[in-house]
Amino acid sequence: MIKRRNILAIYLLTLITFGIYLIYWLVQTKKEMNSLGAAVPTAWLLIIPIANIFWGYKYCEAFAVYVKKDNNTILWFLVYFLIGIIMPAIIQSELNKLSNAPTA
Repeated sequence: MIKRRNILAIYLLTLITFGIYLIYWLVQTKKEMNSLGAAVPTAWLLIIPIANIFWGYKYCEAFAVYVKKDNNTILWFLVYFLIGIIMPAIIQSELNKLSNAPTA
């Protein structure tokens, strides 16, 4: 089940909690993408310096294949890695579209 979230609230809560909410949001969206069939590994990899790059790649791969359905994993990983501040808005916008879609 994909939860509909307010994009502005994500940024506001991230600022208020000094980034802790963003980690929570990443974990929750990872679970939602895994429910769609993705295989994003455990979010504990976020706190390990080199492993967090691998985790980011797998997260972007799940987004590209199961949410956006454009198979541009490298493009989304570069956006995530280079200008990551806009990624929550893009990802949540696409997840919100899926939350409105009828289930088969």
